[in-house]
Amino acid sequence: MSDPSTLSERAYRIRRYALRMGEVQGQGYIGQALGYADVLAVAYGHAMKYRPEDPQWESRDRFLLSHGHYAIAFYAALIEAGIIPEDELETYGSDDSRLPMSGMATYTPGMEMSGGSLGQGLPIAVGMALGLRQKRNPAFVYNSMSDGELDEGSTWEGAMAAAHHQLSNLICLVDINNQQADGPSGKVLGFEPLADKWTAFGWHVQRVDGNDLPAVVAAFDIARALSDAKPRVILVDTLMGKGVPFLEQREKNHFIRVDPPEWQQAIDHLDQAQHEGAV
Repeated sequence: MSDPSTLSERAYRIRRYALRMGEVQGQGYIGQALGYADVLAVAYGHAMKYRPEDPQWESRDRFLLSHGHYAIAFYAALIEAGIIPEDELETYGSDDSRLPMSGMATYTPGMEMSGGSLGQGLPIAVGMALGLRQKRNPAFVYNSMSDGELDEGSTWEGAMAAAHHQLSNLICLVDINNQQADGPSGKVLGFEPLADKWTAFGWHVQRVDGNDLPAVVAAFDIARALSDAKPRVILVDTLMGKGVPFLEQREKNHFIRVDPPEWQQAIDHLDQAQHEGAV
């Protein structure tokens, strides 16, 4: 079991790296990055098998970023994992950078798919999981997706196929922050009762507070250890802007506005909270 304090430090650094990248361009999906940092900390700091020096290691667990606009969060996790050097964050979103503003597999080590066209990740993950099973490779495939992708028919086609093929090596992570481009996710297209829907599709389902590190750790552990021949989904309820109170409280929308002085103010708040927590 990973030390909770170590995972907390990882989550703090992921949030901080994301804010530093946002400051470089003056923009980015920082609300999602702050909210999802705890999940990424557990994925890369506790659950997944990978080699930082060899991102294409055949036995690695695969992490698919279906919601490509979360790239700023994912790059922060890759920096924390040692797959990307920290100094590259200064190139975020720039010409010829390995860190484009939306995730692209052709540019970034550790990026398994080019995301952004929502609803593509789960079908790709099904294919990967089938291929790994055919090769008798014990690696897991993680598909990370947004609640907005629940609106996409391809997501549910993938969910049905995964259950049909009994893909026990597939773990889907759904970030439920209830925000998408056209408004609150549940109002754009109601998706509750969500756990019941995934269960009906033949998946093992857990729903946890995605900002509660011990709960997230336990959910990952259960999903990996489950003996049932079925795919697993972890529904994580997260708070956009988590860790920076003035962003947590800001009127929520898909793209949180951050004014120029606020990037450093947010970093300062994270640093102070981390220092006080460590004392």
